[in-house]
Amino acid sequence: MLRRQREIRAQVQKFMDAGLFCIAFFFAHAWREKSGVAVLGGTPEIAPFHEYVWMWLIIFPLAPFILETHGYYKRPMVLSRSFLLLQGLKACTTMAIILIATTFLFREQPARSVILLFAPLSFCMLMLKEELMQRWLASRLGQAQIQKRLLLLGAPEDTARLLGELNRTRHFEFEVVAQLDLNETATEQLVEMLHTHSVNGVVLSAKHTYFGHVEKAIQACELEGVEAWLLADFFNTQLSQTTLDDFYGRPMLVFRTTQEESWQAVAKHALDVLGALALLLLTSPLLIIAAVGTKLTSPGPIFFVQTRSGLNGRPFKMIKFRTMVTNAEQRKHELASMNEMGGPVFKMTNDPRITTFGRWLRKYSIDELPQLLNVLRGEMSLVGPRPLPVDETMKFNDFAHRRRLSVKPGLTCLWQVSGRNNVRDFSDWVRLDLEYIDNWSLWLDLKILLRTIPVVLMGTGAK
Repeated sequence: MLRRQREIRAQVQKFMDAGLFCIAFFFAHAWREKSGVAVLGGTPEIAPFHEYVWMWLIIFPLAPFILETHGYYKRPMVLSRSFLLLQGLKACTTMAIILIATTFLFREQPARSVILLFAPLSFCMLMLKEELMQRWLASRLGQAQIQKRLLLLGAPEDTARLLGELNRTRHFEFEVVAQLDLNETATEQLVEMLHTHSVNGVVLSAKHTYFGHVEKAIQACELEGVEAWLLADFFNTQLSQTTLDDFYGRPMLVFRTTQEESWQAVAKHALDVLGALALLLLTSPLLIIAAVGTKLTSPGPIFFVQTRSGLNGRPFKMIKFRTMVTNAEQRKHELASMNEMGGPVFKMTNDPRITTFGRWLRKYSIDELPQLLNVLRGEMSLVGPRPLPVDETMKFNDFAHRRRLSVKPGLTCLWQVSGRNNVRDFSDWVRLDLEYIDNWSLWLDLKILLRTIPVVLMGTGAK
């Protein structure tokens, strides 16, 4: 895994583990206080927890430090349980000993049984967290969100050696979808492979490859919005930010047109999950009304499920409330001459396929609410370029347009809050999406979300 990604994941793990140790101390005190079970000559009554809350100031920073000193975070994401059990047991025991020494030093010791309970309880909570994480990573949903699909480019001997190194290490985070000889592969074939496999990253080995071929491959990835990981040498790029990283100990240059892994990206993911859950709860009455209204006013299914292009073009099933007649897709070609949007997408103000109730759903963007489920599944984000149907994505005549696929699609975007009904050309749509990608920040996401609220309430959504 790239060093920057390892560092961020380790920091997230440290924060979670520190919180678990603090919770374990609280539960140990609560159990001892309610049970009144005394050990080693203690009294049944103990002081309330607020008198010992100061110990959290010791537990929170010290617990992850102790785990780190035992090598707990310098490990693959998927590891044998014996290692986790051994290192976790050592860390929890050490933490308990330090607490005993600390309370003895300050002469404000809680009941002995609290610390005796704290050690096994913190160990059990730590192992439970690891078990849940391992199961999540082994699931299809976990693999879909964590695993990156890699394409190896270079001379056959170079890619074979790199693949052998990856196979010797437990590279659960990566799936090698194909290998190509860069000296014998045309740029068009590379682009086709990126589309076919929805590649997340391309690893280029230039040791036995013509540098001109490597540069063309990087430029193709740049236009596609796919990360290119170069194992050697430097090349000029127009859009990509170039950073130095390491790939399992080997020096590597990363050319990316999107933001690198950062705390802002972690916060964006948290905002997506928490925001989607909150919105589903708040809008549940609207969801029920929309479902019943759709069923009663128009024959056919309640939901409209369509295959859209997700991150790096990977297809996913997007969910909406059905707002059109059931044969809308079949009638689309009949209305092609009335398309009001220049480019590969279809937009029409007074589309005759829209039902009466569906027009109301569209006006207030209620039909989009089921996509909160796509957000929870990790296929979409709250903010990002709107996902297009796969057939429209395949019609892109400018491959630079595919760079809008370099981030997760979203429920709302800069285009939607910038007078989308006045945008008549797809190139303007793409320009706004690329402006969002190139200037992304968590603050920009928050501003777009805030600007979306009046757009929805005033009914200036899709027509």
